Order: sequence, then structure tokens, then C-alpha cells
Amino acid sequence: MKIEVRLFAVLAERAGTASLEVELPADETITMGALKALVMAQFPAVGDLGFASGVVGTAYVGDDAVVDLESQVALLPPVSGGEPSPLEAGVFELSSEPVDAGALSKRVGDDACGAIVTFCGTTRNKNRGQSVEQLDYEAFEAMAGPEMARIFERCNTAFGPAAAKDEEPAERTLRMLCVHRTGVVPVGEPSVVIAVASPHRDAAFDAARFLIDELKKSLPVWKKEHYADGHHWIGDRS
Repeated sequence: MKIEVRLFAVLAERAGTASLEVELPADETITMGALKALVMAQFPAVGDLGFASGVVGTAYVGDDAVVDLESQVALLPPVSGGEPSPLEAGVFELSSEPVDAGALSKRVGDDACGAIVTFCGTTRNKNRGQSVEQLDYEAFEAMAGPEMARIFERCNTAFGPAAAKDEEPAERTLRMLCVHRTGVVPVGEPSVVIAVASPHRDAAFDAARFLIDELKKSLPVWKKEHYADGHHWIGDRS
């Protein structure tokens, strides 16, 4: 029996393909850790997968999780990373075109919100002691939306109406919007923009900081830095 395993960013680059057909043993079940070991044995070019995260469907799973062989399975290197939901639940979008931070700030605003905080992450021209010419972003699109929805939900729990305590829940309303670039992003252009509106500034600042920090930890988006003499996948720890 075989199972298809999708690869992204530096893993796909090493393997020379975005998916692998992995031969499974006769056992009826296999854990993610055992599957990673099979991939390393059958496709040595992929390298060490100890740092890679396993995904089944659109959710991260640990190495001890039993893999559902009927679901889509993927291996992700460390991240760099449908219809819109209401802004109160958070809206996430991937864009292959330049992002207008000012337009997003206006879009997230509301008459009931007295504070709008916008974070704009741009491509800088120096990193790791080298001159950066441009960035190139790759996303696991099918998973990025669901993962960002989970981040929005945690943010709402921490700073939104659920955290109101002695306040009226409406006073802790969060309107959240995140747009992340894909493809090539030249130096000086935004690669990610987060805009949060709330009745009061404290919640808006806290939520914006929470969103960018959590996004960097788990959103399946990868960044490749290009230099005059080569490139490097940010987060590649193998």
C-alpha cells in the first residue's frame, strides 16, 4: 500500500517534487513519526525530518498520532508561517499582488471602534549578514485559512468579548484582518499586514501583537530569501 505525502518549501526543493508516494508496511496503522522515518528511508534526498511538522487534513498532529490514510497528509518545514468570515471572527487572505496597508486599515474600521492598530511587515534589505534582493513566499493554501481561523479564535478568547470581565462584552469587540503575500515580494514592500480595530486601544494593541507572534509560529507560509549568490529558506534548521 502507498500513501501520498505532500511537501512544501525547502522539503519540496530537496526532494525535487511537491509530493511523494510512500510505500507502507503491511500493518493497518502507522503513526506520523513512523511515516516520517519511512520517508527518510525511501527518499534520502529529503534529509532529516526531525524538525518537520506532520499535518493530516488541515491540522497539525504529533509524531505519536495515528495517520488517517484516507486524509491528505503533508510534511511541513518550520514556518517563517473561501468566503470571508465576519471581521469579528477574523478575516484572512493570501494575496499574490502588492498589499495596501492603508486600505486594510480603513476596511477594518467601524464607527464603534475608537482604535485601529495596523502592523506591516516589510522586506528588509539585510539579513543573516547578507544583502537581500527579494523574498519569495510559498503557502499551503488549503491549511493556511483553517490555521489562521484557530489563531483568530485564540486571540478573541484572550482579548475579545470573552475576556471582558467587568466590562460589557461589546467594549472588547475585536475586528481582525490579516493579509499575507505569496510569491515574490521586493525589498520595501509589505509581506504581511495585520489590522485590528477595537473600542479601546489596549485590546487593539494586544490583539495585533498576539496575531503576528502566533502567525509566525504556526501559519504554513514559508519565506525564501534571495541573495546575489544564492538563496536560503528561513526556518530551515536541518
